[in-house]
Formats: sequence, C-alpha cells, structure tokens
Amino acid sequence: MKSMQQGTISRRSFLKGAALTGTGFTIIPRRLLGGPGYTPPSDELTKAVIGVGSMGLGHLNYPGRTLAVCDVDEGHLKNALSRCQSHVAGYRDFRELLERKDIDIVHIPTPPHWHALIAIAAAKAGKDIWCEKPMTRTIGEGKALAETVGKTGRIFRLNTWFRFTDTFYGFGTTVKPVRKAVEHRLLGWPLTVTVNAATGFNWKFFWSGRTDLTPQRVPAELDYDFWLGPAPVKPYHPHRVHSSFRGYWDYDGGGLGDMGMHYLDPVQYILEKDDTSPVRIAADAPQQHPDACGSWRRIELTYEDGCKIILDGDNTDTAAPFISGPEGSLWPGLRSDISHLEEKLARLPDPEPRCIDFHEAVRTREKFALNEQNGHRSCTIVNLAKTAVQLNRPLRFDPVSQTFIDDAEANRLACQPLRAPWRL
Repeated sequence: MKSMQQGTISRRSFLKGAALTGTGFTIIPRRLLGGPGYTPPSDELTKAVIGVGSMGLGHLNYPGRTLAVCDVDEGHLKNALSRCQSHVAGYRDFRELLERKDIDIVHIPTPPHWHALIAIAAAKAGKDIWCEKPMTRTIGEGKALAETVGKTGRIFRLNTWFRFTDTFYGFGTTVKPVRKAVEHRLLGWPLTVTVNAATGFNWKFFWSGRTDLTPQRVPAELDYDFWLGPAPVKPYHPHRVHSSFRGYWDYDGGGLGDMGMHYLDPVQYILEKDDTSPVRIAADAPQQHPDACGSWRRIELTYEDGCKIILDGDNTDTAAPFISGPEGSLWPGLRSDISHLEEKLARLPDPEPRCIDFHEAVRTREKFALNEQNGHRSCTIVNLAKTAVQLNRPLRFDPVSQTFIDDAEANRLACQPLRAPWRL
C-alpha cells in the first residue's frame, strides 16, 4: 500500500558551511546559521512513529525530525498527519515504512501485542528503536527481541525512565540515592521491596476487561484484522481496542502491563538484578477470566539470593517500608531508621554513570541506560507476575533458560504461538 501522502522526501537537507571564493573557503560558524541551540538538518536524527493513538501523539513531540507516521486506523492517521509538517508521510502498513532508508529511529507506541514483531522488523531493517512499555507481552517475545537487537547491533530504549531520571513517584527523589544505599549495603542483605499505595503506587485495576462483550460492526476507518495482527481472532467490540485494550490478556495485562515496568524496572535496578530474574512466584488472586484481565490481591517474587518483591494489590501492608533489610529500612522521601542516612550517602561514591540521552546513544552507538537486555529482565518480572495471576498457583522459574520448571501450562503462556502469517 502506498503512503497516504505522496511527494519526494530527501534523506536530510544538507547545509553547506563553506562558500567557495577565489582564494579558498570561507567558514560560516554554525551559530550564525540558526542561533543558539540550532541543530542543522544534516545533524538531526530522523524518526517515524508507528501507532499514533493517544500515546503515539505524544511521541510526535519527542526529539528527532518526524518523517513518517503509521496506523491501521485511518482516523488516527489523519489526526496525526494534521499535526505534522507537510513533508511527513502516512502509512497503514508498518512494513512499507520500514523500507525507507532515510529514517534513523522507529518509535513503537502500539498496543503491546505488536511491540516484539515491529521492533524485530525494525532492527532487521537497520533502524534504532524507541519502544513503549511493556517491552513485550510474553517472555518468549522478549527473548526473541533482545536476541535480534543484539545480533543486529541496533540501539534500543524503553519508554520508562524512573531508573535514571525524574522523581520516583512519591519519593521526592530519583532512585539514585536508594540504589546507592543498597549498593553500599547500608540496609544489609537480602532485601524486601513492597510496592503498594502506601508507598506511592497505584496498580490501576480499572484496566480490567469486560466479559459481556457482544459483537459490533467494525468501523469503516479501522482495519481490525491488522489491528489484531498476531493475536487470536475475537469478534470486534470497541472496548477491545484503542484506549481500553489493556484489559485483555491477548493484548496486554491490565494494571500489571500498564504500570509494571514503571514501578518494577527501578526496583530491579536498585536490587542489582539487571541480569537475572526471580525463581519463585506466588499470587493470591480471584479466578481469572481467560479473556479479560482482573484484579489480584498479592504477588510475591523471590530471587535465588532471598531478595523479594511484594506487589500488594490490596494495600494491606500500609505500614511496610518500601525497602527493608536486616540493617535498616527506607520509606518514601528517604525516611529511614538508619541514623544520619543522608550524611552517610553524601560520603559514598555515586552509582556508575550510564548513557541516558537516547539520541547521543544512537550517535555514539553506546548502549542506552534502559536497553533490550535489562529491559527484557524487568519486563520478565511483569510477565512472571501476570502468569502467576492467570494460573493462580506457585511457579518456579529458571532465570538462565528463562523457562518455568516442570510446568507446561506456564511455559505455553510464556511462549504463545502467533496467529498466521505472523511469526517472530
């Protein structure tokens, strides 16, 4: 399918910084070309946004010169194009967009059941990738994506940032001092982290699916079959798509899928678990519907060394610290039972610096702080929790093979087949 907007689009406008004279070249300083902070088009990275619903519209404002947008909903596509400059082209099929050689970075704010397929295709097409959370809908998709990005040498980032910048929810600080306290074992070891409303988090159980859906006529502007893509065929209902898709297991995982990586990726970083996963998972939840996500009361994820993450859905542990160990505890705001904690932190070295500017990572080819490897591990925490809720029984997991131990049903959820003709 051809782009909606025809026209010739050059790779990048090239500004010549020298003018040939009779005696040589006259150099024109960059500052005179466009004022302070000016980036010549020849230096500006280009991008495309695949999926331009409400989340995707935000990606239009991220750094980089937008050259293309893509969506299977014609209404979304036209709305996005109306917000863009005239040179931006629109596509219904992401594969055609990926054929363009003038696009450096592909943004993927689609529903999660598309993340792995589009990101893998983008990596193979030579694009760097800015992907929304959760990274993937299943553990198997995450393994395949991480392997492909590594083999192709692409730069990958996930669109959650609390491990390296911004105030961490109700804490009044970034995670750096918390990581520093853990790194220097001020709290002892092993540690328990409790994530609940009392420590500043909201699991958004309103992202529960409906079980009373009756088939509706597909809107003319939506290619529903393409929207489903690798997901099983289900009769169309507006609650399945767009702003409420998170409530269905086929496309996401309720509040766990929506907020899990925002909450748990920083926890993984704080606990120094970027290269491993929990080995035991237990969930206390109502019986789940096979199609619609529901709520849960409590999930516990335990690592081999005894560190534990508690997801307190019922908010029963209202007095629990966010992070506790045999030598001390921390609450939001760096409130601690360790005497003069902040003074001690000030005397200790900071955590190892990481690249937190994605465009700089693209230019230098240095791994971004939250990439396909540690991002896959933090998404695995989310997917382990989802699986425990769906099956509602204790699970054991091998973090090396990334498979469940002696549990065929859990492994089927970890590596779900895709609907033909889609495949990883």
